[in-house]
Amino acid sequence: MTPQEVETLIDDLYAASAEGDWDKVASMVTDDLLITEAPGLPMAGTYQGKNALRDLFIDVFAMLKVESLDVLGSTYGGEWAVKIIRMNFGEGLEPAELTEAFRIRDGKVCEIKPYYFDPAPVKAAAAAMQKA
Repeated sequence: MTPQEVETLIDDLYAASAEGDWDKVASMVTDDLLITEAPGLPMAGTYQGKNALRDLFIDVFAMLKVESLDVLGSTYGGEWAVKIIRMNFGEGLEPAELTEAFRIRDGKVCEIKPYYFDPAPVKAAAAAMQKA
């Protein structure tokens, strides 16, 4: 895939996820999609399969009130794409900064690995959600 095709794939994946169009998401990922959230995060764990992103969204939005995502930058090379993201929680909470690494196989996303610069804002947002 060209860098432009990869960028379009990832941007379309973000858009379909934000809209809750899980059938479209499933068409853009492999049957063995693997998403790994790091230990220590409220949504830590491994999510696998065609519905992994949907399952992760259900967990994340049950734990966090994510008001918006800002894509700050991106880069592509080989079978990997990386998006630099700011996750905004609102209500005076500090945003979380992260990168999401996407591995591409046969024109579809087969792996997603989020890397958080500092997990503290995510934990604070989860704590605020529990109090609400």
